Amino acid sequence: MQFDLLHVGPLVALAHILGAIAACHAILNTRTSQGAIAWAVSLVAMPYLTLVPYLFLGRSKFAGYADARRVENELLRTRAHPPEWDTQASSAGLPTQQLGGRFAHSLTRLGGMPFLPGNSVRTLVNGAATFEAIFEAIENARHYVIVQFFIVRDDALGEMLKDALIAKASQGVRVYFLYDSIGSFDLPHRYVAALRAGGVEMHPFATNRRFVNRLQLNFRNHRKIVAVDGERAFVGGHNVGVEYLGGRAPLSPWRDTHIEVRGPAVASIQFVFTEDWHWATQQLPEFDMPAAAPGAPAGNDGMHCLVVPSGPADKQETCSLFFVEAINAARERVWITTPYLVPDEAVFSALRLAVLRGVDVRILIPCRRDHLVVFAASKLYAYDSLRAGIRIFRYQPGFLHQKVILIDSVAAAIGSANLDNRSFRLNFEIMVLTVDHGFAQEVETMLLNDFAESLEIDRNEYRHASALRRVLMHVARLFSPIL
Repeated sequence: MQFDLLHVGPLVALAHILGAIAACHAILNTRTSQGAIAWAVSLVAMPYLTLVPYLFLGRSKFAGYADARRVENELLRTRAHPPEWDTQASSAGLPTQQLGGRFAHSLTRLGGMPFLPGNSVRTLVNGAATFEAIFEAIENARHYVIVQFFIVRDDALGEMLKDALIAKASQGVRVYFLYDSIGSFDLPHRYVAALRAGGVEMHPFATNRRFVNRLQLNFRNHRKIVAVDGERAFVGGHNVGVEYLGGRAPLSPWRDTHIEVRGPAVASIQFVFTEDWHWATQQLPEFDMPAAAPGAPAGNDGMHCLVVPSGPADKQETCSLFFVEAINAARERVWITTPYLVPDEAVFSALRLAVLRGVDVRILIPCRRDHLVVFAASKLYAYDSLRAGIRIFRYQPGFLHQKVILIDSVAAAIGSANLDNRSFRLNFEIMVLTVDHGFAQEVETMLLNDFAESLEIDRNEYRHASALRRVLMHVARLFSPIL
C-alpha cells in the first residue's frame, strides 16, 4: 500500500498542477466568461476527468486559425467574384421599409454580404421534398454541382447521392463535394474513394490543417449547401442519412426544413462554399460566380435575400449577433424553431426584452432527445424562458431539427444555425434571411402546422421533475457554454 501511494501521490499532484495551468489557459482564451468559469472550475476540481476533453475541445478562440481564414477570405473576395458583386445591396428598398434601415445596414456589415433583390425562395418541408428537389437539380446540371454537408452517411440515401454525382461527373459536369471531417468521422474510405474514382472532387473540411491545430475538435463546419450551375441553391437543416428521411427510430419521423433559392443570392451562397473549399484544398473551384442567376420573373423586384455566413473565424460573433438583431427587429412576433435551446445571455436578453415590448415570442423545440446533456440544459432554459413570458412548445410526432426564425409578417430566416453556443461561436453556419410578405406567410403556415402538432408546456414540467432530475438540469447548464 505504501509503495502504491508513493507512486499515486505524485500523479495526483501532477494532475492538479496541470489542471490549474489549463484553468489559467481557459480563463485567458475562452470567449465567454460563463465558458471560462465552467472550464476553470471543472479543471481545478476534476482534472482527472476534464484535462483530456479540454485538450480536444477546450478552445473556442483560435486566433491563428481565424487570422488565416480572414487573410484567405480577403484574397478570395478579389479573385472569386466580379467587383460589382458587393455593391448590389438593396438596403434602400424593401428590407429598409419593412425592417428598418439600421437593421438592414447592420446585417449586411455583420455578414459581409449584400441584400439582393430579384430572388425566388420556396420551402422544402422534410426530407422527401428536400432530396427530391436536390436530386432533380443534380440530374439537370449542365456545368457544375457543388455539395457540402456536415454529416454524410454510407447508407441508402448516401448511395443515391453518390450514384447521382458519379453519373453527372461521367457526363463532363464538374462536381465538388465537401464534408466535415468530424461530423462524418465514420464515413468509410471506400465511399470517398468511389466518388473520387468516378471523377468527383471530394475533400474533408478540417480545422486542424496545421500541426499546431492537430488536437482541436471544437470547430466544425455545420453548413449544408448544394448549388447547381449558379442557378439554384439549397440550404437548410438536412444532412445525408436515412434518419433525415425519417428512417431511423426512435427519432422518426424527422421534422426538418430546407429552402431552394433561385436568383442573385445563389452567388452569395456559392461564395460561402468557395471560402470553405479554398480552406480545405488551397485551390479555387472552377466555376463561374454568377452576377445574376435566374430568379424572379422579369419586371418583378422579387424576394430580397441576405446570406449570413458565420463561424469562429469572424471578427464578430456573427451568429449570436444575427439572432439578437433578428429578435430586436420584431414588432409583432418572433417565432423560432430549434432542436437545442441553449441561448447565450445576449440572445436570452433580446428574447426577454421582446416580450416586454409586447412581441409574441414563441420557441418550438423537440420532445425527444438526441443529446442527453444538451436536452437536460434545454429543459432548464425552457423553464427560465417561461418565467420571462416566452411561450415554449414541444413538437410531439418525432424529432424536430429545423432552424427557422419568423419575424412579424415580413421576414423569415432558414438555415443551419441552432439556438446554442456551438452554433453561436464554434461552428461554421449559414442562414438565409428572406424579406417578402408571401414567403413569410408560407413560413407562417408551415409553423402553424407544427404548433398544431405540439404541446405548449408550462412551469410544471420543471416543478414536477424529481429533485435529482432538477439537479442534473442545473449541472448540464453549467456546461452549456462548452457543449
